[in-house]
Amino acid sequence: MSLNEEVELLRNIPLFSKIDPSKLKLLAFASERVIFGEGQELFHQGDSGDTAYIIVDGSADVLIDTPGGELAVAKIGKNELVGEIAILCDVPRTATLRAVAQVTTLAISKDLFFQMVREYPDMGIEIMRELAQRLEQTNAQLRDARSA
Repeated sequence: MSLNEEVELLRNIPLFSKIDPSKLKLLAFASERVIFGEGQELFHQGDSGDTAYIIVDGSADVLIDTPGGELAVAKIGKNELVGEIAILCDVPRTATLRAVAQVTTLAISKDLFFQMVREYPDMGIEIMRELAQRLEQTNAQLRDARSA
């Protein structure tokens, strides 16, 4: 994938959609392309996190450790950002992410992520919106589970 194709990919992610294309080119250039094979973990629940990933291609299961074993709580795919909670909140990974099939990612280091947020405040606003939306979805799932 060319640098211009990576910029277009980034533009399709709500978090980055309002950022100037020249800045996205910098982000794409500074990111590292990492490929994970089927069954390989992108990261494991409880590990420290210093990287967020943008899924370029493929899909992965989001797994939570429970007393009864692993529980699949979501599936993520192309154009999704994952792993940002660990670097934003400086907490261990909240879940395990395992490739369902081969997954191609752009890895964004913690330093690069924070540099982008500092330089482009709109990105910080989009991060807050995305995290608030995820929290609302989790709350809705908890309400549904309690009423069931």
